[in-house]
Amino acid sequence: MLKKIIVVVVLCIILFVAVDKIPYTINYFGLLTRPLDEITQHNNHEGKQQTSVLINQNGKTLCERVKVPDGFKRTEVNEDSFGHYLRNLPLKPHVSKVMYYNGTVKSRDVYEAVVDMDIGTRDLQQCADAVIRLRAEYLYSKGRFNDIHFNFTSGFCADYAKWIEGYRISVDGNNVKWTKTANYSNDYQAFRKYLDIVFAYAGTLSLSKELVAVPVEDMEIGDVFIQGGSPGHCAIIVDIAENPTSNQKIFMLAQSYMPAQDIHILKNPKQQELSPWYPLDFGDELFTPEWTFKRNDLKRFKD
Repeated sequence: MLKKIIVVVVLCIILFVAVDKIPYTINYFGLLTRPLDEITQHNNHEGKQQTSVLINQNGKTLCERVKVPDGFKRTEVNEDSFGHYLRNLPLKPHVSKVMYYNGTVKSRDVYEAVVDMDIGTRDLQQCADAVIRLRAEYLYSKGRFNDIHFNFTSGFCADYAKWIEGYRISVDGNNVKWTKTANYSNDYQAFRKYLDIVFAYAGTLSLSKELVAVPVEDMEIGDVFIQGGSPGHCAIIVDIAENPTSNQKIFMLAQSYMPAQDIHILKNPKQQELSPWYPLDFGDELFTPEWTFKRNDLKRFKD
């Protein structure tokens, strides 16, 4: 009996010494883990690139590609909602790179996935434009043409319902007006031309004025973190999940940037084990790979 006790004590001492030499922390899920910076340093030493454990490389849509962490469930959304549309965005294959409008590759490794949606051949679809694009594409897919309208920075309201009737927008300095120059058309090509003119004259400043502020605690898919200005920036919430036991919530972000580029799903640079999800309790500042938002920067489309 004494020998067994001695063996157990010796094993405990060995285990304690071994653990004491490796700095561990408690991660977001309450699990014992090595610090992110140490993991990163180790992988860099090995010459390996970090890949999120929450990524299903074969997934073709956002909800198929990105898994939820253990204990979490995606929040329920109506099938006709903007949230359902965003959660089911089609994605390019896992190995795809973010492309700029001119065909060159974005070199910064800030994204987990790339949305499968054209960006055109002009430097138009930047940050606010990507949010506008996603909102407009959703409304167009539902036949809600009267709800497609966005303001220019000048304050001019570009109604898609007017565009359908053959009216086009002419801009002369600060003078903006409608002119009847085309026949009725509601095909997708006409819709894309409408979006391009909106992209050219709208931005974060105008979009931020169209949205209404909401508390972070009331976050919904489709809400937007936005700072209007020149430059300004924005990123849209494309998915939310919740842990029913702890009531913790996590969310996912998509953005475009400058110059015009593919819409992409952002990595979480601070918490690799959670990426591309972000915790709702992020504090006063939300650190994304290319912008830092404030907690009160969250806004929502009115309709």
